[in-house]
Amino acid sequence: MAQTTETAFFNRDLSWLKFNERILTEAGRSTVPLLERIKFLSIFSSNLDEFYRVRMPVLLALEKLSNKENNDIHIEEDLLRSANHLITRQQQQYGRILQLEIIPQLKEKQINLLYGQPFPPEIQKPVTRYFLSQVMAFLQPVYLDQETNFFPANNELYFLITLKNEHETKSVILNIPSNELPRFYKTEGENETFVVFLDDIVRFHLDRVFPLDEVLGCFSFKITRDAEIDLKDEYSGNLSDQLEKQLMKRDLGLATRFLHQPGIPPNVFEEMTKLFNLKKANRVEGGQYHNLKDLMAFPVKNDQLLNASWRKICNTDFVEKTLTAAITKKDIIIHTPFQSYDSVLRFFNEAAIDENVKEIYVTLYRVASDSKIVNALISAAKNGKKVTVLVELKARFDEANNIKWAKKMKSVGVDIIYSVTALKVHAKVALVKREIAGRMHYLGLFATGNFNESTASFYTDHILMTAHKEMLREVELLFIFLAKRIKPASADLIPFQHLLVAQFNLQQAFLQLIEREIEHARQGKPATITIKMNNLEEKVLINKLYEASQSGVKIDMFVRSICRLIPGVKGMSENITVTRIVDRYLEHGRIFIFHNEGKNDVYLGSADWMNRNIYRRIEVCFPIYDEQIKKEILEIIEIQKQDKMQAVIINDQMENVPVQTGEPAIASQLAIYQFLKNKY
Repeated sequence: MAQTTETAFFNRDLSWLKFNERILTEAGRSTVPLLERIKFLSIFSSNLDEFYRVRMPVLLALEKLSNKENNDIHIEEDLLRSANHLITRQQQQYGRILQLEIIPQLKEKQINLLYGQPFPPEIQKPVTRYFLSQVMAFLQPVYLDQETNFFPANNELYFLITLKNEHETKSVILNIPSNELPRFYKTEGENETFVVFLDDIVRFHLDRVFPLDEVLGCFSFKITRDAEIDLKDEYSGNLSDQLEKQLMKRDLGLATRFLHQPGIPPNVFEEMTKLFNLKKANRVEGGQYHNLKDLMAFPVKNDQLLNASWRKICNTDFVEKTLTAAITKKDIIIHTPFQSYDSVLRFFNEAAIDENVKEIYVTLYRVASDSKIVNALISAAKNGKKVTVLVELKARFDEANNIKWAKKMKSVGVDIIYSVTALKVHAKVALVKREIAGRMHYLGLFATGNFNESTASFYTDHILMTAHKEMLREVELLFIFLAKRIKPASADLIPFQHLLVAQFNLQQAFLQLIEREIEHARQGKPATITIKMNNLEEKVLINKLYEASQSGVKIDMFVRSICRLIPGVKGMSENITVTRIVDRYLEHGRIFIFHNEGKNDVYLGSADWMNRNIYRRIEVCFPIYDEQIKKEILEIIEIQKQDKMQAVIINDQMENVPVQTGEPAIASQLAIYQFLKNKY
């Protein structure tokens, strides 16, 4: 791995690739149920696709700059080469896991995934019937020549086919219609289940697609393009309209990867490169199959080959007739996906029909495709309540879905706010205002993850329900500000006393909380910090953690993905450990704990410590004041510190190092589930 010129920081892209390597490791573990291992292969492939769409354009641009003379831009040496080397090694490991472990083990279970194999005679008839009745309708061959205006869609699957007849040799591009049909076709043989790639069904029937030609070669390929959307900061028109136009252009962006099966004739390869503007793309030889993220829809269901199901825990504290009454008496916290998300849905449903509710405010970042929450907001508006929704249209890859819901809400009278183009609103907050006897009462939600009932089933997050008026009044002030659609002119524009809000006081507050632990350590007092987040990149905060380590503060960090902090370096970070946990659920909650002489100040929130979160987003972190809830959070974190099965330690070489211990092995997600089950 290339050495960084910034010795105090890991490279963010290489760190992210090491996280994806941890995902791949899980796919290779024999202790993980077989169908769950297939899911991890899918997640790895999906992550890598996103890397090529989002981060590879950056690496290509840096490489281009590094080749220019007299530029004064700092560029890490051999970064692109290091990334490509790491990806190649991981893809080789992927192939070994799939072909040498998973496919043979499926075969032992009488499940035959045909991977580069001919169709056995016993399935050829049903496969042909499926092709003729279902697949053939979606095939659209395009002859490759200088006159074509065809342009391969982003990340979709194609064949490059060379044909010959008595007059000429031709090249044809044929789509593999995996967007219209399932990627896998399942059929039953005499003694086993066969699973067939859609690609192979098309390949097997090329003689029916081109009956007058001889097929000389058939090579699979796909093109991955830059996914960034260019929205000018000064744009003052309809953001929704502009974004829809940009989405239409996204699939025509810069090609970052041309992934293809080996063997394409050189002259045809060069013709494709020219026609489809692939000269600057990484041209990568791959296997016969691409888009293996489709393995998430592997069509075999067998409970014995899956994780044992965990029944969602229902909070039995809600003895009041309404959730509103329960929240008014006491703060409530929900830990998804261990606990049911129904309480969150109930919060919005009750607000929609409560005659005392006058106003509802909520931020929406990633919305479920069939969102019950949005439907409750629509009902609330129809019931005469003032509903204001901040919809973040720039949530990458969810833009179209968010636009759809924004239009639907707007059509029934919901006030829709779009964030200013250069400032994403990533906060997860909701406010309900109820009028009783002429006085206004507040209820609210603060969350570490999106208000999305779909992702709540596999993201570990925390949702606080509270009637804390001072905190909720600050939320109201934030919504008033966001409605103006401007960037904050100064950090003290809103005098937040409880909430930590990016663009206002969040970074400075965290620096002060770390500084307080530094002062305690210097005075010989116990001083500890525990932080859990998805990504850690921002240098000011990392340097403050280095300073704390050097002052004797003990720092435990849980960082799922990108981590630029280098732990365990003598004289710099020897008091910092970084743990990465990968298990059946995606670790997503952000937790910040500062010892404070045993008082333990605890914050939860939406903010990772990334440059984008600190400098280009509205984020909200919120304090936990209820002592019972605080104790519960501390116990959950303590369980994660004891994880000896799913946790790895990131060392000073960026490697994922398994925890070595003679103690009884603990998988923290299972232990947390059991802890909450016993508690509730």
